[in-house]
Amino acid sequence: MDVLTHSTLLDAFVAERFEEHEACKRCPPSARVADWFAELLGLLVPERSERRYASVEELQGHLHELQARLAELVAVALPVAPPSAASVSERFTAALPELHARIVEDVAAIDRGDPAASSASEVARTYPGVLAIAAYRVAHALHGLGVPLLPRILSAHAHGATGIDIHPSARIGRHFCIDHGTGVVIGATAVIGERVKIYQGVTLGGLSVRKQDAAIKRHPTIEDEVVIYAGATILGGETVIGRGSVIGGNVWLTRSVPPKSRISYRVNGAAVDGAGADAGAVVQAGQAES
Repeated sequence: MDVLTHSTLLDAFVAERFEEHEACKRCPPSARVADWFAELLGLLVPERSERRYASVEELQGHLHELQARLAELVAVALPVAPPSAASVSERFTAALPELHARIVEDVAAIDRGDPAASSASEVARTYPGVLAIAAYRVAHALHGLGVPLLPRILSAHAHGATGIDIHPSARIGRHFCIDHGTGVVIGATAVIGERVKIYQGVTLGGLSVRKQDAAIKRHPTIEDEVVIYAGATILGGETVIGRGSVIGGNVWLTRSVPPKSRISYRVNGAAVDGAGADAGAVVQAGQAES
């Protein structure tokens, strides 16, 4: 193939790429979204901040700046005029006191739930669960305001930083604790109650991956005060884990269990549950012990 043919093919390739870029829906740059979230989290949680404020007025000014930057990001994501984006940003900012209260509760829940934690300040500063849950709470708030793309960008950012994947549309109650967290997956239609604690490798997933099931509830409901130990997999939109239950490590569940159940599996006839479960064991669903 001669040089002229190579040049012609490359020109055609570049032209095609340009057409695809022109046709691609506008999307806020992921790095800008991540930077905005990092500054917002720093404003809400001082241990996560890279700046110190000399006065209330300086903090107020930074908040106004973040509100304006959010409006710019929303304006790119929303197929509407910028005034609507400004309204969305204003409504989000007005909800920050409640959002902050939820994040503080989550930090306290993780601090209470982990014997290795020395203080709430240490938890807020260093624990991946705090970052992942805070990103979820912000993404969920934006999702509730009808903002496309930004919530998923936020959840992808938190997933990359922590290994914890929480869909923005999941519904999660107060005082949520994720300990360690690597490999946690919480699906789009999952519902989690209050004072729930989960460990690394937990999946709250769907039994079906068919596209036509996208509009139905595919992920489980976890009621209040449930503990789910490492590696447990709970699947199905009709699966309900009753209040106060304990789901042992590496358990596989596709059906509901009543409140205050203790779910384990058996290894050579012996029940195994809790954090010390053998990852190589064969899982048996529904070994309930109340």
